[in-house]
Amino acid sequence: MRCLLPVLALTFATAAAAQQSPAPFTVQESGQGFATLQEAVTSIRIGRGTILIAPGTYHECAIQQGGVMTFRAAQPGTVVFEGSPCEGKAVLVLRGGGATIDGIIFKGVRVGDGNGAGIRTEIGDLTVLNSMFLDSQEGILGGMSGPQKVVIDHTTFAGLGQCDESTDCAHSIYIGNQGSVTVTHSRFERGHGGHYIKLRVPNVTIADNSFDDTAGSKTNYMIDLPQGASGRISGNTFVQGRNKENWTGFIVVAAEAKSYSSAGLVVTGNIANLAPGETRSPAFVADYSHERLQIGDNRLGAGVRAFETR
Repeated sequence: MRCLLPVLALTFATAAAAQQSPAPFTVQESGQGFATLQEAVTSIRIGRGTILIAPGTYHECAIQQGGVMTFRAAQPGTVVFEGSPCEGKAVLVLRGGGATIDGIIFKGVRVGDGNGAGIRTEIGDLTVLNSMFLDSQEGILGGMSGPQKVVIDHTTFAGLGQCDESTDCAHSIYIGNQGSVTVTHSRFERGHGGHYIKLRVPNVTIADNSFDDTAGSKTNYMIDLPQGASGRISGNTFVQGRNKENWTGFIVVAAEAKSYSSAGLVVTGNIANLAPGETRSPAFVADYSHERLQIGDNRLGAGVRAFETR
């Protein structure tokens, strides 16, 4: 019978190990697991790495100080970061060589200055894919003074923005840089104030997205380019809701300054309507730049005026 004791001990040890959960954050290149997201980020330092995140709801955040990193849900749509911003800013504060976020949900982020975001981008290019930003003050905020490139694709922004919690409004996306922002195949809905997209950048591509403002509250423009921009806005679908703080335009160009040339900005192939029962008459494109925009064929519903210059 003595020989059975080691076997029984091994059996119990194996069963105990099987019940232990693996580390939630794994650096793909090394296979090393970490208990917290910040530990995983810090391990990459100034190198390149992909952090695979196990399914779950997390109440933590991380600051990227260097390197080029990918934050990827092991199973898209099963990873939720709720609240708990770093530095009073965001769940992810990014100031490295670049970052990609793939398949992650950010929700319930609020801070004292009214700008609680899922992502705060401060240095480095940014790519966001297959993600969701829900019920926070802001979705993605930030930018940099240099030629940053931001790409957002197949991502949802819902229940974002505010103009009541701080002096300045917050928005679903608010980015400023000297490079470009591309937003494609994404959804914007039920904003709680501010604009759905506000960009202080010289070049934009906003294509094949949907903007559903029917359940919005105290919202403003769908797209605000306050300092002008060139590029393309095409293939989008817009519905303006009834509960607006500013309903005068769907797309507004250079309302604050003419920092960037808007000559040649293409706006074509879009569909824009008012919510059922709405009787206002907003402009689809309201232009303050007085430059030659390229307004193509857009399908506009009853009450939506094609263009005005202010």
